[in-house]
Amino acid sequence: MLNSAIRGDRERRLSPPPCALAVADEAIFGNLFAHMTELIRSRWFPIVLLTVANVFMTFAWYGHLKYKTAPLFVVIIASWGIAFFEYVLQVPANRWGSSVYSTTELKIIQEVITLAVFSGFALIYLGEKIRWNHFMAFLCVIAAVAFTFIPKNGSRERGASGSSSAQSVPPVGTVAEQR
Repeated sequence: MLNSAIRGDRERRLSPPPCALAVADEAIFGNLFAHMTELIRSRWFPIVLLTVANVFMTFAWYGHLKYKTAPLFVVIIASWGIAFFEYVLQVPANRWGSSVYSTTELKIIQEVITLAVFSGFALIYLGEKIRWNHFMAFLCVIAAVAFTFIPKNGSRERGASGSSSAQSVPPVGTVAEQR
């Protein structure tokens, strides 16, 4: 018993305590992780990531149209390489964004960003003109965004005011609440 106590004491003196690395990591990275957590929970961070991801996606999907003489196989491989970076940003944007937005809201945001990025890309990179009907279609998408972000309890409040048409079709997910 004494032998094991001496051996244990010697091992403790020779090796750093198991929490020494954790203390060092906390001292070095603790502040960084705290700021990253705040950033990840931000409502704007997923939108920034989605925007940058969409720039990569647009180049992956449409950038090759400027180089129509390039072999198709080379274009496919190059597009996959570019799309990899889109996914590196898109997947975290959706994962982190799902903590502040619903999946539907994330998709609608992504569609608006895609149209905005593509419009700029078509104008600047491909030299295309955006016509009035393109602009009107974009406004319709913006209207879809407005409808998506209507408060979740807004339809129940309007339904309670006596409108029979609003009461006839309950909003999705509220059937059990109204019974």
